[in-house]
Amino acid sequence: MLIRLRFLVGLLGLLAGPAWGQARLSGVVLDSLTRQPLPFGTVFLANTTLGATTDDAGRFAFARVPAGTYEVVASYLGYQLRRQVVTVGTQPQELVFRLPASANALGEVVVRPHPNNPNDYQKFASTFLGSTSFSRQCRIRNPDAVRVDYDLDSNELTATCSDYLTVENRALGYRVKYYGLDFHLNFREQWMSFYGSPVFEPMKARSKKEQRRWEANRQQAYIGSLTHFLRSVQADEVETQGFKVQRLRRVPNPARSQADSLLTLLRARAATLRPLNPQQFDDSLARLVKVPAQFTYLFTQPLPTTQFREMLPTGRVALRFADLLQVTFDREPADPAYIEYTARTSAPGNTLPAGLSTQVSVLHLQQQPRVELQVNGQPVNPLGLLTEGYWGFEKMGEFMPVDYAPPVAKPRP
Repeated sequence: MLIRLRFLVGLLGLLAGPAWGQARLSGVVLDSLTRQPLPFGTVFLANTTLGATTDDAGRFAFARVPAGTYEVVASYLGYQLRRQVVTVGTQPQELVFRLPASANALGEVVVRPHPNNPNDYQKFASTFLGSTSFSRQCRIRNPDAVRVDYDLDSNELTATCSDYLTVENRALGYRVKYYGLDFHLNFREQWMSFYGSPVFEPMKARSKKEQRRWEANRQQAYIGSLTHFLRSVQADEVETQGFKVQRLRRVPNPARSQADSLLTLLRARAATLRPLNPQQFDDSLARLVKVPAQFTYLFTQPLPTTQFREMLPTGRVALRFADLLQVTFDREPADPAYIEYTARTSAPGNTLPAGLSTQVSVLHLQQQPRVELQVNGQPVNPLGLLTEGYWGFEKMGEFMPVDYAPPVAKPRP
């Protein structure tokens, strides 16, 4: 069963754009016990296209890393993954990774988990990859690497990966290696989150036409996205970039608890006594089910940027707002698959909301009272924001590296 989900933002690995300075980042990868170098290992900056291979001495180097905060990840076959969070400024930095051997390398007996339930795996894959037009061109290339489990008590599906999961996106031309995947799909509370340490490898196009298609699709995936919005907040260009922001308030409906009590009572009676009038009984159930859990109020007046963008004494920008933000981007139409997805995931009998052809999203502040932003707009706390609506609909099909920069429009003659 598919449900309409909110999406918890959890993409680890933050990067500032090239306009804010660069510095050299280098280091060495060693065996944690012997202190011997590990050649031909992989080191990368999570959620970017920046990766390197260690040389014979176990050394690696990134010559010019844009200023910002990164999760640097070191990986080597037969060893456990290691991460370091590093803030890059203008001065070079040297890192040391000491990797412990994995259980297999130490000769320990590892009990392999039970095979994935096919239905559980399909729920994971379809939710993780998404339902967008671009998602249909995504494939998981090593499905056996993921372990999917369902917990009946919490009604939650989880997926983990001891090494990395490989996703090939033929719509954007990226091969994504997703290290340390931690995926949660909660059916009871209707939310989903996934995070880890992904690295993007640009694929080699088979023709110039395919390369142009990838470049156009990457720009389309970026325009109107959460990353685009957050960068516009950072740069104080929300309106000029085409976003309309409104305050959204939700208030619990006190009648809902009474309706739930009546539903429980009616169902209990139906289980022991046959209703005298089955049609009237069904009508009563239908009316009670339709009692809304909450009332939603949308303030029609667009919010000025000062109502959700805060300048901190440190010079950083933060998101801070009351209730929720509804963000509309109408310079680009919504993916046609969004209507199909909404119809499929809505409760039976519910009328589809109007305006599905427009990109309308809702932004929650998970961290109070504010969520600070990096200089490129990425949140300092990756789990500080939660999205629903159109941004919640977009998944791996639109997943872009944070070092992506859209092409600069040429001035008109």
